[in-house]
Amino acid sequence: MAACESVPGFMAQMQNLGGVVVPEQPRLDLDLYIENYEGRTRLERLLHIGKSSVPLCVDALKAASKEAKAGQDVSMYKEAWDAIRFAAPNDPDAVRDEEWIDRTTRTNKTETARLEMELKGYKNNLIKESIRMGNEDLGKHFLQIGALNEAAEAFGRMRHDVTTAKQIIDCGLHLINVSIHRSDWNLVLSNVGKISGFQPPDDDGINVQPYVRVASGLALLGLGSFHDAAKHFLGTNLATSTRSLREIASPHDVAVYGGLLALATMERSELQKRVLDNTSFKFALEQEPHIRKAVSLFVNGRYSACLETLEAFRPDYLLDIHLCKHVPTLFSRVRSKCIKQYFAPFSCVTLANLETAFARPGESLEDELVGMIKTQALKARIDSKARLLVAVQPDPRSIMQKSALEVAAKYEREAKERLRRMSLVAAGLETHAPKQSGNRIAATEVDLNDGMASDEVMTMPQVITGQS
Repeated sequence: MAACESVPGFMAQMQNLGGVVVPEQPRLDLDLYIENYEGRTRLERLLHIGKSSVPLCVDALKAASKEAKAGQDVSMYKEAWDAIRFAAPNDPDAVRDEEWIDRTTRTNKTETARLEMELKGYKNNLIKESIRMGNEDLGKHFLQIGALNEAAEAFGRMRHDVTTAKQIIDCGLHLINVSIHRSDWNLVLSNVGKISGFQPPDDDGINVQPYVRVASGLALLGLGSFHDAAKHFLGTNLATSTRSLREIASPHDVAVYGGLLALATMERSELQKRVLDNTSFKFALEQEPHIRKAVSLFVNGRYSACLETLEAFRPDYLLDIHLCKHVPTLFSRVRSKCIKQYFAPFSCVTLANLETAFARPGESLEDELVGMIKTQALKARIDSKARLLVAVQPDPRSIMQKSALEVAAKYEREAKERLRRMSLVAAGLETHAPKQSGNRIAATEVDLNDGMASDEVMTMPQVITGQS
């Protein structure tokens, strides 16, 4: 009871710090969900769920504490413990394990000193392969103990000693993994570009393209480039991957990211081609049938059912560590597209019908429609008296007149420039570069109106230029 009473206060504190709070019960099962991941991302996702989900708060934080104590990251354990002592002060896990902290801290320092001493010996011996492996071992150790900046530096030093394509790819993958945990999206894209041109020998049996595509998609999603991110996720063929994605994402995540971003940024024909008919994306899409259902409903014109399907999974999306910050924007874009497509075949629609199809319970759709009209996402006007949304029909006569005036103005500008050019040549004000082959000379035009000069290479007959 005490834990339940403390959770709302803890969530209010997280919300004041800019976090996302999800009061609804999600559809995901915490134990089954976290089994899809391995490495540091398990701990990061558990902490995010514990700090965001009201129903799963205590369970997720306790699982995060247990996960941290199974590893070597003291800072993450302290973060989990600090959250538990506010959310569930009477829970046994709210007691700080000082003995484990001291023991793990000493072990980490000893191991760090040992690896640095080995690396120093390798550098003295000037053996490139040993130096590369020493930096790799040191980087992995730093990643395990949570020293992400030091891990990135160690993996970056590997580049000076790589000799084969496989080693270049391994170095790039290490840096991509660390950069994702640091949320350094530009560095992720930089390292993806550095390894994209290398292909390891066939006998290695390594296919890292799915991993690279997912990493690129996460980086573009983090930077807000939703359409480009969608294309990367939709181009991921998980059936051919020989490198596990569990350190950064699961097949379920790839399906959700790709499908939701596609719904927000792509038109009906593109959705049919890139999502529903995409054989490469089929394996991932099978992991999340509700995404396929939502896309199919949109393509078939059942917009309200599409939105209802997505709304049912909104709490799950908000608990995703990469998607949570973008859910309001993506859902708003999908809603706008659905309203626009629903209204497209009609000259006018009653606001009552639109609210029945799209309005949330107890809310009016009029303010949302006004916002869409102001941003020109919807070419219509609202008749408040008749309670109608009326399409703004383009005037063919005004369009034709505007086009004719633009053509006339363009012709006038070109005619003036040609006359000015002829006058300059006739007055001998043209300057010439040294004569070149093919009777081509470099001329400098002077705009008498604007006072601007531009270089142009022209071919002129000798009789006009006055040259013999």
